[in-house]
Amino acid sequence: MQASEKFQGHRRRQRSFVFPMTIFFLVWYFVYVLLGAYAHDFMATPVFGNINVGLILGLLQFVTTFTITTLYVRFANRKLDPVAEDLRGELEDIEVGAGTIEGNAR
Repeated sequence: MQASEKFQGHRRRQRSFVFPMTIFFLVWYFVYVLLGAYAHDFMATPVFGNINVGLILGLLQFVTTFTITTLYVRFANRKLDPVAEDLRGELEDIEVGAGTIEGNAR
């Protein structure tokens, strides 16, 4: 099953979302960490009241996590889940067929 074109396409489709998003988030996260470590004055720049650039970027980190999760769930529901259900059905059919053969051999 793993060598089938359907499975390979499914894996390719999943990786086409996961890898770019992972790279994007890691770059964004490391920029934030490096700014926090080496650009203290920039991160402490007041925007309004007690709100500074560091606080805003930290909140954006939090929002980015939920945005990526929401996008992935939407992507998976549309593109991945239907194919995964088909693949699972095919595997279950194979298992049932194998079980029937083994059951008859006993």
